[in-house]
Amino acid sequence: MNNILSEEAQEIIKKGDVVVIDVRTPDEFSAGHIPNAKNIDIKEATFDEKISVLDRSDAYIINCQMGGRSARATAMMEELGFKNVKNLVGGITAWGSAGLPIEKN
Repeated sequence: MNNILSEEAQEIIKKGDVVVIDVRTPDEFSAGHIPNAKNIDIKEATFDEKISVLDRSDAYIINCQMGGRSARATAMMEELGFKNVKNLVGGITAWGSAGLPIEKN
């Protein structure tokens, strides 16, 4: 699995051409997420369907609260043939601890 630390993820996000997917619940996502992240809840029954329609040639950074759910989602995406998927180590918790921006809605 391709793990990535918060600071490295921030650099990739700044350059653009990456999709950030937050796999937490909608309530967790609303409480605070990486700016411009898309919320696809790994606990939803339709999670497999939602990720299977994503463009496999795009680059992705997957995050959750602490890194467990995102690691599972990253592995699932790799099994589906996604080539450039990175798991954010420590999730949004590590991101926030690093002083990186968090958006709320």
